This record gives sequence, structure tokens and C-alpha cells, in this order.
Amino acid sequence: MTITSQQHAAPSLRQPFTDELRERLRQRFDAQLNTGDSALNNHARGESPFPPAPPQAVLMAHHLDDVVDAMRICHEHRLPVIAHGAGSSLEGQLLALEGGLSIDLTGLNAIVSINAEDLTATVQAGVTREQLNDALKPHGLFFPIDPGAHATLGGMTATRASGTNAVRYGSMRENVLSLTAVTADARVVHTGTRARKSAAGYDLTRLFVGSEGTLGLITEVTLRLYPLPEAISAAVVTFPDSRGAVDTVIQAMQMGVPLARCEYLCTRSIEAINLVHGMGLRVQPTLFLEFHGTPASLQEQVELMQTLCSDNGGEGFEWAERPEDRTRLWKARHNAYYACRATRVGSEVIATDTCVPISQLASSLQGAADILKDASFPTMLFGHVGDGNFHALLVVDPTNPAEMAEAEHLNAAIVDLAIDMGGTCTGEHGIGLHKMDFLRREAGEEGIDLMQRIKQAFDPLNLLNPGKIFSLPDAASA
Repeated sequence: MTITSQQHAAPSLRQPFTDELRERLRQRFDAQLNTGDSALNNHARGESPFPPAPPQAVLMAHHLDDVVDAMRICHEHRLPVIAHGAGSSLEGQLLALEGGLSIDLTGLNAIVSINAEDLTATVQAGVTREQLNDALKPHGLFFPIDPGAHATLGGMTATRASGTNAVRYGSMRENVLSLTAVTADARVVHTGTRARKSAAGYDLTRLFVGSEGTLGLITEVTLRLYPLPEAISAAVVTFPDSRGAVDTVIQAMQMGVPLARCEYLCTRSIEAINLVHGMGLRVQPTLFLEFHGTPASLQEQVELMQTLCSDNGGEGFEWAERPEDRTRLWKARHNAYYACRATRVGSEVIATDTCVPISQLASSLQGAADILKDASFPTMLFGHVGDGNFHALLVVDPTNPAEMAEAEHLNAAIVDLAIDMGGTCTGEHGIGLHKMDFLRREAGEEGIDLMQRIKQAFDPLNLLNPGKIFSLPDAASA
């Protein structure tokens, strides 16, 4: 996969990374600034299939003042800035297309406050979801958004992440109450409050959520919390074909069954998980299910789901009651991406994450399977079907131009199908570099124009993560 000139931002008036600029950054940050090859390469790509594009320097930020001072210097010198967290983004969000400074926010890792009575917590951007949930356990609370990766909450906010629990608890969009961000001209902006709702002015919080580092560097977020479920139960059930599995999900959602997790995995995905994780699962289209609630409510949910599964040809309902069994099950599901990739040595994965209205799920999934059936490389289908979101994984040889071109053609066909069904090109991974053309198809020219004008209002010099989400006209950097 190559980066085309059309995917770059417009030519800019930015100054080069001069010795004078390097010295100014060094004087302010000393050992926090790193220009060595190892640091640059570690901040060059994330998990995307694109070739690395390293920055010219990496700053390990420890405090809000570090971010503010770095942004002020970069603004004066017109140096691009890319925010960096755990490095798990999938769509090229971390590529330093025009060089510049990568500000690593993982050092901002303090849990500022836990307000158990209000069911909120405020954390710095570098706190991971695992770190937060460990701190919440003594309070009987948890934060449910679980994209699978060992992600930071700042990065999850910036990409509007979701994951396996989104069917019940929503995505980061619903669960970020307020945030702090540093703008391109080094102003510190506080959006929202800890209140559950507000009608005060424009919703700036939602504007930053999902902006992928193009409007500001998110340094702190306040999140909704939830009580730990009194009882949890998980199950695996297999079906003779994908239609039975998907029809079960659609019927469950339409009947209001409060599933906490509902994951579909195709036969080839199960084969990969068995091979890599030694799971011993039946090699058939499969649903992974999880239920949260009281013992009584769980019994009702489980009985209804068993009936629905049976009516649609499901069999082999196997329970994972013990915490260690559930952990093993969901670890295998979260690592399905890597398991599929491991089936072909030296491969890269191009992944779709289309999302459609639940009524279109069966047609979308079957349509994707039909599109991929004659692919010249391995493909798998799995995902969070409870909210209409699933992934097609195209396991390709990155050194084979014909395979890469074929993969992009198939990817585009799956996205076009989803958009034609009233869906979206990305349910959770974001746009980054990879889905820019798809966003234009989905949002239309007027929608893209409005986004461009918002970007120009926030960042007229186009310093923040340039070349991502959409290109800007030449005037953007004038």
C-alpha cells in the first residue's frame, strides 16, 4: 500500500525542522525530547497497513504545561504536531506525513478523580482502560468501553472508539462528559461539565470526540461510569450458517434483550482462534454472548436467547460461568485480529469496520461474504453484530502489488454496500488516512466542506495531524 499525493495535505508554509528549532525544544524539554531513530520509528505507524512515516522528533509529555509549551513553539515555527497514545490505531492516524513533532501523551497517566456518587471519573489522556478499571474495582464500578487493544483513554476519545460492549453501553461518544484539549495556538480549552446533560451552547465535547487529533490535543477526559454487574454470564453457540446467527441477533435486538456483548465469528475466524489460542471451538459460524444483570434477570435473558438460537438452528450452547473462562473467551475474541494475521507469515491486514442499521445486518454480512468469496488471499468476517458493526479482514502480502490492489477494490465494494444500505464506512476505527475517499462518498461534498471550515477555524495553519480525515484546499495553509 502506498500513500498517494492526493492523500497528503495541501502544500503549506511550514518551516523546516531547523537546528534552531531543535535547540529551542531541547532547552525547554531536555531529555523528554528524542530524535533518535528508535524513538522516531516507534512513533511512525500504529497498527495500520501503511508504510511507516516517522516524525522528526518525539516529545514525552509529562504534564499539561509540556503540551502547551510544545504547541506554542510548534505554532510559532509552523511545525506539524501528531498526538500519540498507545499506538493501536488502524487507519494511519499516527503517520507523520509531513514530519514534525510527535507528542507522546502516555506519560499523562494520572487518575485525577473518581466520583463514585456521581458515577464519573476524570483521567489524564495517557490512562489506559485497564488502569482505570483496576482503580474502579474497590468502588464497585467499571468503565465498559472495550476496543480490545491496550488503548489509552485519550486515544479512544480521539478516535471515538467502541468495541465489544458497545451494544449495551454505547461508544466513547456517549460516555465522554467533558474534556480538556490544547488547541493549535496553545490555548487550553475545557469543554462540558460533570453533569449528565447540558443545553449550553455548541457541544464542543462531541466535536473533539472522534476528531483524530486534527482539532486539538486531548489531555484529560471525564467519563461516565457504571456499577459492576451483580452477575455475569457468557456463552458460545454455533450455527449451520451465518444467516441463522445474524437472524438471532436481529431478533434479540428487536425484542429488547439487553445483551452486554454479542460477537459473530465466521468459520475461518474460529479456525484461526483455535490454531493460535488452542481454544478447541466448534468450527462453525459462532456467536459469543455475554449477559449482565441480577441473577434473576440473567436467567430471563439466557432462556430467551436459548429459544431464539434454537429457533434459528443454533446448537451447542456452551457456558463460561467462571471469571477465568470468560476472560479466556474474550481474550481470544479480542485477539482474533492477530490470530487471523498469524495464519499467514509476513502478512498485513486490511480491515473494514462498516456499520449498518440492524435491519440490514444480514444482507450486509452476506454481501460482504459474497464480495470476498473469490479473493486470492485469506479473508475472515467477525465483529460486534449487536450494533450492526462487523469487520472483514483481508490478510494480504504487503509486497505483492496485485494483492494490495485487489484488497483495496474488495474493501471499497464492502464499504459501498454498507453506505447504500444507510450505513457508514467506519463504525469505530475512524477515517485517518485510509478512509478519506469513503468519507467523501458518505458525507457528500457539502458535508466535507463544512468539516474543512471547522478545521480551518480551529487550526488555520493546518498543523494538527495534517493529511488526515480529509484534504484541505490550498487556502488552508496560506
